[in-house]
Amino acid sequence: MKHGKKYTDSQKLFDRQTLYDIPEALDLTVKTGKAKFDETVEVHVRLGVDSRHADQQVRGAVVLPNGTGKDVRVLVFCKEDKQQAALDAGADFVGTDDLVAKINGGWMDFDVVIASPDMMGVVGRLGKVLGPRGLMPNPKAGTVTPDVAKAVNDAKAGKIEYRLDKTNIIHCPIGKVSFGAEKLQENFDALLGAIVRAKPAASKGQYIRSCVVSSTMGPGVRVNPLKISG
Repeated sequence: MKHGKKYTDSQKLFDRQTLYDIPEALDLTVKTGKAKFDETVEVHVRLGVDSRHADQQVRGAVVLPNGTGKDVRVLVFCKEDKQQAALDAGADFVGTDDLVAKINGGWMDFDVVIASPDMMGVVGRLGKVLGPRGLMPNPKAGTVTPDVAKAVNDAKAGKIEYRLDKTNIIHCPIGKVSFGAEKLQENFDALLGAIVRAKPAASKGQYIRSCVVSSTMGPGVRVNPLKISG
């Protein structure tokens, strides 16, 4: 794959084969974020588990202390008695069957979906649409809850969900290049701490196999997995 001049120049700032300590890796990621827009910084963590087995799933949610730097659009499925509380907490959209029809019609202008437990029968009809996009509400992520107002507050404050993909890797944003290395590390530590605490009992051997951080348009910087702890 051919890369542009900025990407090629960024690669010259570090050794792609070196495993860096966390502060240095994040500092390099900030320095390689050279796009004209404020790039998102992402973490990619390969775990020593097998996502094909139910007892080796790793999934949860964590509030990043410095947020994500993104204006999160929150959609809430709840009955009328909770809708005003959700709106007061900052929800962008609230409703029931009307939202189902809108989404089935192709509308997807939202980033997080929250549902009260009594609405899951309705939301379940959207499984084929929301599931592949990672938007299906889930109790482990705190997005299926009777306290929808709190869930909205958490989402707006920078709560993100982490989950394994089919290759046993977790991909998560931890902020923007403009945050600087120090704030990014605070978010990194919060995310990796949660992932370490979520280690399945069935996991054997080295849990965190590899970790890479990168900006949206920049090259990946390898983090020494032995320096990551909860």
